[in-house]
Amino acid sequence: MIKIIDRIDHIVLTVTDIELTTQWYEKVLGFEREFFKGPEGQPRYALRFGELKINLQDKATETPTKARVPMIGSGDFCLIATGPLDDFIFHLKNIGVTADVGPVPRRGALGPIRSVYLRDPDGNLVEVAEYL
Repeated sequence: MIKIIDRIDHIVLTVTDIELTTQWYEKVLGFEREFFKGPEGQPRYALRFGELKINLQDKATETPTKARVPMIGSGDFCLIATGPLDDFIFHLKNIGVTADVGPVPRRGALGPIRSVYLRDPDGNLVEVAEYL
């Protein structure tokens, strides 16, 4: 079989409030905000981390390349921590954020992981993990 896809470049979340979401991801996950122009010149918003990003849109975002039925709060994705998961859990406690679940063992794309799950302001499920 030929290799067609190399990696994920970005995902898109439809959110209720772009500013509130941006602040949460900055505070909780250390992401950096990015502003850029969309294909029609309209302002767009993203959250950068490592070599990846999450583009943000709300229901009013006009773009020809939007999901057919964008749903707020339907995101569910896993991020790999830059350091030990226990350091991330300590960070959550310091900023007053409680994980929904974890730490628990799971299976990632490359093998066994240990994960915690939390929810962003719209209820998207954000899994943060470390490889074992």
